[in-house]
Amino acid sequence: MIKNLFVPVDGGAQSQRAMQASIDLAHQLGAAITGFVVEPDVPMPTMGGTIQAYEAASTRHIERTDAHARAILTRFEQMAAEVGVSFTGLHARTDGVDRAIIDQAENSGCDMIVMLTHGRGTFGELLFGSHTKQVLAQTSLPLLILH
Repeated sequence: MIKNLFVPVDGGAQSQRAMQASIDLAHQLGAAITGFVVEPDVPMPTMGGTIQAYEAASTRHIERTDAHARAILTRFEQMAAEVGVSFTGLHARTDGVDRAIIDQAENSGCDMIVMLTHGRGTFGELLFGSHTKQVLAQTSLPLLILH
């Protein structure tokens, strides 16, 4: 029985669809949702820059990405609350998106991962990769793919 859906979102145009579909599913199943946002890690310092400039840029990056993740998760939580679905929001900062999704889903005790695929096609996947395909290949949890 599915009790907790793990739903990674990025705040892009398609995230709203993933949020709504997962809320509808959770409501039907009587399940909770764990929403998850992965933000990019702090960039490496550039040559010629000072340590003070790097630290200031790193601080701004952390503040900006934390605010972005909080905004997405707050909206997701509000949508879930409107229909009485229990919600927990989490975020991580890493460049290893696929691994972060799998590890957090498993560590959160989730029963299923719900992901949206952008459907870029073969050429788009060659250029940009596919987090959904990587998660599918590496997780032991059931994965519901929305298109």
